[in-house]
Amino acid sequence: MAHWNPALTATSAPPIMEARRWLDGVAFPPDRPLLNVSQAAPVDPPPLALREALADAALNTPEAHLYGPVLGNENLRAELAAQWSVAYGAPIAPGNVAITQGCNQAFTAAIASLAQSGDEVILPTPWYFNHAMWLNMNSIRPVPLPTGPDLLPDPELAQTLITDRTRAIVLVSPNNPGGVEYPATLIERFRDLARSKGIALIVDETYRDFDSRDGAPHPLFQDPDWADTFIHLYSFSKVFRLTGHRVGAIVAGAARMVEIEKFLDCVSISASQMGQIGALWGLRNLGDWVASERAEILARRAAMVEGLQSLPGWKMLGCGAYFTYVQHPQGMSSPAFCQHLVQTAGILMLPGTMFHPPGQGDGTARIAFANIDMAGINTLFTRLHALAPSAPKP
Repeated sequence: MAHWNPALTATSAPPIMEARRWLDGVAFPPDRPLLNVSQAAPVDPPPLALREALADAALNTPEAHLYGPVLGNENLRAELAAQWSVAYGAPIAPGNVAITQGCNQAFTAAIASLAQSGDEVILPTPWYFNHAMWLNMNSIRPVPLPTGPDLLPDPELAQTLITDRTRAIVLVSPNNPGGVEYPATLIERFRDLARSKGIALIVDETYRDFDSRDGAPHPLFQDPDWADTFIHLYSFSKVFRLTGHRVGAIVAGAARMVEIEKFLDCVSISASQMGQIGALWGLRNLGDWVASERAEILARRAAMVEGLQSLPGWKMLGCGAYFTYVQHPQGMSSPAFCQHLVQTAGILMLPGTMFHPPGQGDGTARIAFANIDMAGINTLFTRLHALAPSAPKP
């Protein structure tokens, strides 16, 4: 009988797929269709002008259907470097940029350049489950860094978790699943800690375009020696609705790009040409549209904050970008509670246990509110209020 990889078999199943299986056999009546707030992905296609640009490229750009450079198309790398230089107030060279098959691959490439079996990587909890899954399946230990009631990680606590096997600390800001935006000073403290210990600081900024703050979210690129410690991850999937085209980016030191190129050449050869064409067109043409999308997401965020304030038994722990992280009414475990919501309210959200090591995170849940419009948010709270008959209706 063929052997199995024990590290892979010991890795938890994909949470999104597990939650979708809760829908099997459940009928959703026409007057109460499923409200899916489980996955952080746009449900609408890219704007029409971007789709037209993709269609034109598919018809008239032969290289759109061929392999491209392993580290990404030169024009996209140059454009991202130029725009990030302005956004972060510091020069970033195209040679510091690699284009990947989504931000998940950017993370895997960064880890491949840093760590091997038996090493450790610190992840604040609640964590993004795909980060922990990738570490587990590569026999790299994800070391949980518990956060407090504000969901912000503590550098002093992180320092106590660093060993001679620690290779990196990973931050996600705005956070998935917590939604919180990490203060620039906090990110700088983690940079200083990582540098003092000779390890990397990986900052996943997938949701940076929906940060409520104006200006650069941190000054790390302004440090002339940033590349010795800092690795930046980004996604085009959310900002331009290109989830199906799988295009992300990693910004790191030129020396690290040599190692990242080896990894990418073996797992994808090159990122999707259509995705890269769409990302470049979006960077050059969709600035105003992105600003309007950000305003809409911030309006939905405000609606979530207001709605949760009047929802009995619920407590908001964090809210921002695409997510609200909550404590839900007690009485059953988080997985049981979320499955109960499917059956009784037609709502699919993810239990907080999916964002923690086994045995942790009970009593919490993540709501991906960017998946639904303002009418959907109103419907969400109407249904949640209906679960507490004594509570006033919104």
